Amino acid sequence: MTAISAWLYKVSKGWLALFAAALFFLFMFLVLPDQAAKAQVYAQGAGSPDTSFFYRPEALFEMAEAYGEDGRQAYVRARFSFDLAFPLVYGSFLAFTISWFLGQALAAGSRWRAANLAPVLGVLFDLLENISAALVIGQYPARLTAAAWLASVFTLLKWIFVYGSFAVLLAAIFVWLIRMVKRQPA
Repeated sequence: MTAISAWLYKVSKGWLALFAAALFFLFMFLVLPDQAAKAQVYAQGAGSPDTSFFYRPEALFEMAEAYGEDGRQAYVRARFSFDLAFPLVYGSFLAFTISWFLGQALAAGSRWRAANLAPVLGVLFDLLENISAALVIGQYPARLTAAAWLASVFTLLKWIFVYGSFAVLLAAIFVWLIRMVKRQPA
């Protein structure tokens, strides 16, 4: 993990952070609404494990039932297309911008610099959530309870690290701004 953190600091130049931010916002405004609309069609009001903070396995089975056969197939396809791309997009945005701001604001030996790993963990848990939820929904009506519990735990961990990453980004920007103000001549 230390090597990943160091690599992020090495590659996170201002232009890369800006590019990742632009890509993230384009994705949010151009791709995500279409995907959300498609998900609403197959979810039929049952919700989605991806947008829940925590759910019990029974709720995942209920979603799978409500989706119907076509909806379950659409859900699985989305997990291995859109939901592979989106975690990489938001993860890159968060990892590169956090690394750039913290790299500018903190000394090289600061323990706080490891906070740039939060988005990496968020992406990892998101991908694990996608795999386990797709397995449960794709194999329904078989009830893969262990996989459903894993999906639930991975979803919770994903949101903790994704929300935590946004908090780290805000803190990094704040610390960077303070450092910039202190460097200005009076």
